[in-house]
This record gives sequence, C-alpha cells and structure tokens, in this order.
Amino acid sequence: MLEAIGAALAGVHFGVPLAYYWRARGWLRRGWGIREDGGYAPRVTVVIPTYNEAENIARRLDNVYQQDYPRDKLEVIVVDSASTDGTADIAERWARQHPDLKVVVLREEKREGKAKSLNRALRLASGDVVVIADADALWAPDALRRAVAKLADPSVGAVSCVKKPLAAYGIEDGYRGYYNVLRVAESKAWSTPIFHGELAAFRREALEAVGGFPTDIGADDSHTATLIALRGLRAIVADDVACGEAVPRRGYHAWRIRRAQHLLQHFWKVLTRPKTPRQFKAILYTEAYLHVVNPWLLPAAVALLLTSALTGSIPAAALLGIGAVMTAYKPYRTWMAAQIYLIAAAVRNLWTKEIVWQKHDKSNGHGAEDPAIKASAPTPRGAEP
Repeated sequence: MLEAIGAALAGVHFGVPLAYYWRARGWLRRGWGIREDGGYAPRVTVVIPTYNEAENIARRLDNVYQQDYPRDKLEVIVVDSASTDGTADIAERWARQHPDLKVVVLREEKREGKAKSLNRALRLASGDVVVIADADALWAPDALRRAVAKLADPSVGAVSCVKKPLAAYGIEDGYRGYYNVLRVAESKAWSTPIFHGELAAFRREALEAVGGFPTDIGADDSHTATLIALRGLRAIVADDVACGEAVPRRGYHAWRIRRAQHLLQHFWKVLTRPKTPRQFKAILYTEAYLHVVNPWLLPAAVALLLTSALTGSIPAAALLGIGAVMTAYKPYRTWMAAQIYLIAAAVRNLWTKEIVWQKHDKSNGHGAEDPAIKASAPTPRGAEP
C-alpha cells in the first residue's frame, strides 16, 4: 500500500510538469498576436536600484547609454540605498561625463527594500514607459527598443526579457534554458506570471493602476506584472529581448533560495485575488501549483518508498534505485535542485521574507563576449521545432 501511494505521488510530481512542458512547447509555435511597432518611441525612464554596486554601476550605465533608442527620449534614475562603497558618487560622475543623457541619482539614507526604492523613483519618473533594471545585469544593444516596440500594442501592459547567465556555474545554464522556454511559451499563449528584474518594462498607466510595486513581498517584478495581467493586459517575456544575468559563484545556493522565497510569496499573494482572466487561469494556477505544492510530493514519495523498501518491497527499492541512477542525467539533477530550493524557500519564508537581503558577491559573474548581450537574442533551449 505505501509503495503504491509513493509511486503515485512520484508519478504526479514528475508527470504534471512534464505534461505542462509538452503543452508549452506547442504554444511556442503560435504567433504573438500583437501589433509591434519598431518606430514607437515614447519617453522611457530606466530605474536602476543599487546597493554597493561600485564595481558594476558605470558598466551598467554604459550599457543603457549604448542602447539603440533615441537618447532624447530616455532618462535614467539611479536609486542608491545607502551604499558604503561610493556607488552614488560614481553614478554622479558618470552623469557629468555624459550630459547628453539625463541621469538622476537619488540617495536614500537607509535600506528599506528594493520595492520602496522603485516607488520613490516612480514618483520622479517622467517616462510613459518605466523600465526596471538590475545594476549587475546587461542588455543586448537592441533590448530596450524591442521591448518598447511591443508596448505599442494597447493590449500589452508589461514586457520582460529572456536571460542567460553571464557566467554559468553548475546547473544554472541548463536551468535557464528550460525556464526561458516556459516563460516565452506562456507569453505566446497569453501572459506569464514570472518576470525578470534584469529588464522589466511597464506601461506607465498600467503600473500606476496597480499601485506601483508591492512593498510587502520580494517579487516586485513578477507580482507587478501579474497584477497588470489580472486587469486584462498582457504581461509577456519576449524571445527577442535578451539580457545577461550575473550569477554568484559564492553564495549561489542562498541566492537561489532567496529568489525562490520571493516567487512563493508572489504566488501565495496573487492566489487571493478574486478574479483571473480566462486566458490566464490555466497558466497562473499551474505555475502556482508547480511552485507551491508540487515540490512537497517528492519528499513524501521518497519517504513512503523508503519505508516500503526497508520492509522488503523490491518494487519500492527499484524505484529508489532508478531515481539514484537518474542523478547522472543533468536535466534530472537540475530539476531536483530546483525542488530542493523551493522546499527550503518555503521553510525559510516562515521566519523571514528577505525583503532587504544580504548582497551576494557576483564579481566573477560577467562575461564580455556572452551571446546574451549581443544584438540577436538566443533561442530558448528546447524551442527548436
């Protein structure tokens, strides 16, 4: 009996995400169904929140400066949360050296969380489009223009990027490949509930309609985009908007757990919303299940199978043996690691939301020749016909 329940739980744990991924691969073959306008050039405000980013801020500003977008339609707000390494001074010096780009440096006296910084910048922003950008990320030269072009369609309220690690450690590169496939596929189906702080572009009026960025959870990017989608506008991750993501070599596991914490907070909160557009229901509820519920089926299945194996069940022992052998297969290891991070994140959320988190060292996380920051976006792994 125990082995049958354990096998069933394992079947559900692996079967549901595999079935969803197969369905998503079908969505990839769809068109976007939006009217993109490459000549659309509204005023854009790029907001870069910083804390001790002295090593990255000049390079980040250079990257924005080099975007294929009219410079007279662009402004940058750097919100510095009481850095101790001179980040704000470097940003102000960069601004003086580049007078043809409007750069405002907003200094905060203390760290109160990323979302509060974003909301302060939003009050100063003059753009019709507001773009949030991580200080340690890099954009392809055409990323901003391509993102804004999609906002020309009045049905689109928010646009984010596909991302590739600037330096891949362990499973991160493989994980991002599958992750990008799902985000793009969901976007083609209608919208995705997961956005990226490396580049998240919002239609100004849509952003203000949902009250700006949430300050009580960590997933300011995903939650804001999802609230916009719940109001009937599309929130999409576009496969031609490419970004490079810095990945920490030291503290990698803590970094992944913190990000998982924020996504879990996002899904718990968004599921309390009373109304979801019909086109969005299957995607939102499936992703919520995959993040909140499905990871826990794995330890439950292992515990039941292990108990049966210890009492002499050969089938239970065989299933556990197959699972052990499968760890030699990298996609399997990638999946298992993601489940462990989600379980650890759920436990950690019981005592801290990590709204103001410890900064992780990503000093080795940049690769100047990485394909993700070139002009053409990488094809998401698994998207090939």
